[in-house]
Amino acid sequence: MSSTVMIPEDKRDTLNVIATIEKRDINEILSELIDDYIDRHKETLEILSQPEWVDAITEGLSSSERKETVSWRRKKSGK
Repeated sequence: MSSTVMIPEDKRDTLNVIATIEKRDINEILSELIDDYIDRHKETLEILSQPEWVDAITEGLSSSERKETVSWRRKKSGK
């Protein structure tokens, strides 16, 4: 599958210079960058796919805004 991505001219020029210096295809560099980006976000996606963790995070943020604390043992046991 092929997609078109618009890259600002200054960034494209910089990528072209890097690709030339490294003797690599720019598509190879972009694919590597995308893989790195996806890898950095996998853990977040895994957490967000678990509703109970999203609920716990939301509760923790709300408690924090109210200057309250939530006991980890209480939260872990579901109480």
